Amino acid sequence: MNEIEIQKNNRQIATWLLIGVGMLIIQVLLGGITRLTESGLSITEWKPITGALPPLNEAIWQEEFEKYRHTDQFKYVHQYFSLKEFKFIFFWEWFHRFWARMMGVVFAIGFVYFLVKKKMNKSMVLPMVVLFFLGGIQGAIGWIMVASGLVPEKYFVGHVELTTHFIAALILLSYTLWFALSLLPSFASKIYNTKLKNILQLLLGLFFIQLIYGGFMAGLKAASTAPTWPSINGDFYPAGTDAFSFINNLVNNPLMIHFIHRGVAYLIFIVSIYFFVQSKSATVSKVFNKLRTSFLILICLQVMLGVSALLVSTSPSAFVYVGVAHQFTAMMLVINLVSMIFIVKSAKAVAS
Repeated sequence: MNEIEIQKNNRQIATWLLIGVGMLIIQVLLGGITRLTESGLSITEWKPITGALPPLNEAIWQEEFEKYRHTDQFKYVHQYFSLKEFKFIFFWEWFHRFWARMMGVVFAIGFVYFLVKKKMNKSMVLPMVVLFFLGGIQGAIGWIMVASGLVPEKYFVGHVELTTHFIAALILLSYTLWFALSLLPSFASKIYNTKLKNILQLLLGLFFIQLIYGGFMAGLKAASTAPTWPSINGDFYPAGTDAFSFINNLVNNPLMIHFIHRGVAYLIFIVSIYFFVQSKSATVSKVFNKLRTSFLILICLQVMLGVSALLVSTSPSAFVYVGVAHQFTAMMLVINLVSMIFIVKSAKAVAS
């Protein structure tokens, strides 16, 4: 196989992987809608095959509704739900699971096609195995998350399980993106700058913490407990934190989670501006130059969306739209950051 054929095959595989990235973005957004509409516990069973179809007649709808009636969410939160209202939340949870199945089909068909056509080389085998492993793990975490809300005295899925599901999805997305970038000629050119590499790694660490606390905010419905800005219900530092232990403050106290989530956001904003200024001279790569500019724009947009989400958090209808936009921008920032980390290498790398 000559070099031209190899590059052609690589571009085709990269396109397939990027389609997967796009589908993952939609899947995470569907997860956000499912959470914001409180739809996650509407389907009480995991049926990998038969669950692909929604209820097809009124008898099956009544059967599914009856199963939901036995959950504590229905008993204490949605006890006045009609069948029509149940169908609404059922749709979002079903579509979320259906889209996950569709992703599995797209990845499986693509893998078989490229394998049969001998477009893959041996170096791609292990990354493909890891990709499918991460996908399988994500599905398992998803059911564990749902199951966490189907126990007595639980009205919603656990916020730790929800966050684990969210972070696992972003890891899968980042890994798939990284794999695709490694096959694209436009990302073959690197920038060797240790200082920029260190700043990007710092941003990655801050993003990881911020996304975890974003998950905690979502799972605990913490936004509505302090729908004020810049203060937290009139305070800079939330009151009443002494009623919690150290770990409980960090993981279970909505107001402390508010404080951390906001604080890390401010820090990310400052470091991002610093990175933008420091990377000004590293414009030899047109791709990198576009990425650094779009990254700063997205950061500014994300801050505005975060503040907006807080201010409308007591209005469920508005909060759905702003919350999903906030989540979408977070994913765009992750994609942007991962792409820049792929391009920027330590100066030590060129020496070796």
